[in-house]
Amino acid sequence: MKHLGLAALTILASLLIACGGSSSNNTNVNGNWTASLTNVDGTPAFDFTISLSQSSGTDVSGTNLTFSTSNACFVSGSTATGGFTLTGNSGGVVTGNFELTIQSGAPSGNVLTLQGTLTNNTISGTWSLTGVTQGCTGNGNFTMTRM
Repeated sequence: MKHLGLAALTILASLLIACGGSSSNNTNVNGNWTASLTNVDGTPAFDFTISLSQSSGTDVSGTNLTFSTSNACFVSGSTATGGFTLTGNSGGVVTGNFELTIQSGAPSGNVLTLQGTLTNNTISGTWSLTGVTQGCTGNGNFTMTRM
């Protein structure tokens, strides 16, 4: 009888691992992300990396924000805050609504807003940029991928 129980336990553990028993599909946005933003005509706009943290509830904060695309809108000292609401976790597919607002430190007054949907480890949606610095306006689409 012990051998039968041990065999059943081994099979169950194998099934859990094969069916996604790991925690790779988080139900939050915690982690490091890379983002690519394109203009409405499909040309590249911005690329950045960011570490997102969802502490409690739906609030999200961003740290280690680094723009890899040279631009005059976000030179230094930018802050990032937002929100994430889990809408589903079915069959290992995690979905949710995501928003992020990046405010420039220097020069001040530029605001980049992203709104999208998380599906597993990818967030996609639309972005808009309003600003006081010349050339710091626009909109388009974005994709963020968990690294």
